[in-house]
Amino acid sequence: QVQLVESGGGLVQAGGSLRLSCAASGRIFSIRAMGWFRQAPGKEREFVAAESWSSGSTFYADSVKGRFTISRDNAKNTVYLQMNSLKPDDTALYFCAAKRTYGSSFLESEYAYWGQGTQVVVSS
Repeated sequence: QVQLVESGGGLVQAGGSLRLSCAASGRIFSIRAMGWFRQAPGKEREFVAAESWSSGSTFYADSVKGRFTISRDNAKNTVYLQMNSLKPDDTALYFCAAKRTYGSSFLESEYAYWGQGTQVVVSS
């Protein structure tokens, strides 16, 4: 099993920045890629960003490309999502997820482990 705990959410004004963290513990050696997803009120959960741990390649949703950056600190077993130029449309509950198969993916079904989420609110 892998446990994921997100942190770093909060309230920020439009145009501001936040950095989300996702600390992984447990069977970390089984992780091949990690991703970030978000769910806005009344909407389905959607893909935000992912990183393959084997290749280091990253993948972003068009809506966040150029504004968000996914990265990781191997020593801390932590994945980050740096969010810049935030918009009210970025308001959502943000989840990190880990997958046991190679390659980054935007498909929720490919991720085996999920955190509880951290709330981000962007005011206009």
